[in-house]
Amino acid sequence: MTIKLGVPSKGRLMEKTFDWFGARGVKLSRTGSDREYAGAVEGVEGVSLVLLSAGEIPRELAAGRIHLGVTGTDLIREKLVQWDQKVEQLAELGFGQADLIVAVPAAWVDVDSLDDLDGAAAAFRARHGFRMRIATKYHRLVRDYLRMGGVADYQLVDSQGATEGTVKNLTAEAIADITSTGETLRANHLKVLAEEPVLRSQATLFRSRAAKMNDADREALRTLCEMLRV
Repeated sequence: MTIKLGVPSKGRLMEKTFDWFGARGVKLSRTGSDREYAGAVEGVEGVSLVLLSAGEIPRELAAGRIHLGVTGTDLIREKLVQWDQKVEQLAELGFGQADLIVAVPAAWVDVDSLDDLDGAAAAFRARHGFRMRIATKYHRLVRDYLRMGGVADYQLVDSQGATEGTVKNLTAEAIADITSTGETLRANHLKVLAEEPVLRSQATLFRSRAAKMNDADREALRTLCEMLRV
């Protein structure tokens, strides 16, 4: 067996993860063509690289099919019930920062807080006969956040595409989505509620609590963690 390290398979997240490990003496590299999800690890024995989509990594960690994984905090907390019982957070990597926020049309000048949103939702239902729709990919996190904020009379609608466009397309009245700069929100005439975000996310290294290890694996993991200083 070897320690399996799951890393995002493409784009800026993959590159930044490779840089972060490389700065600590562990060289990660992609092998083969861009269509092949194969990789190599140099600088430490007993560790293999598994290239996955960032969205797959939480599930693979929880199932114990990989020992370590780099993915966003938002994906771990959305996809895994009682996430802290399934994975251990080892280190925040300092990139991939984004906030999960609730945004409403900029024209809603009197809606700036969760209390305002609750009032707007009640008025919307009274006027239209159905609940205000909030488009999101993050149902678990957003539902908990709105419940704690006292917001009722809304429904979450699933959005797997361009969430910011759902209000303009009249398929939702508000959204909850990840944003890093807010530029796309402004381009779609949306404003973020003046509240703490649902979640502040960034790329993070997690350890599976379910992955099986033998003595050699434990030694490899200990050595790797020492090199990474986690």
